[in-house]
Amino acid sequence: MIKQLHIYYSGRVQGIGFRYTVQDIANSLKLCGWVKNLNDGRVEVLAEAEEDTLNNFLEQVNQHFSRYIEEANTEWQPGCLPTERQSGNSRSFQIKF
Repeated sequence: MIKQLHIYYSGRVQGIGFRYTVQDIANSLKLCGWVKNLNDGRVEVLAEAEEDTLNNFLEQVNQHFSRYIEEANTEWQPGCLPTERQSGNSRSFQIKF
């Protein structure tokens, strides 16, 4: 089942290549969504895929940045980006500025 994962990462998550690495991981797993820096120093991620794929994504991000992430507030929701997923575009995970 397609799910959506909304995450706010806090800690030392800006200025270390976090967004670009998250984008690389997401694109390798063919996720839809985006990542962006927030003015308060956090990073926000919205990702959509099968639940198992999203769990894999979380594991990879946490492994890569475990020493930088202090907190990850996650919220699971039903998927709602059908037009992006149906496009078949494996590069549908973007960095928002």
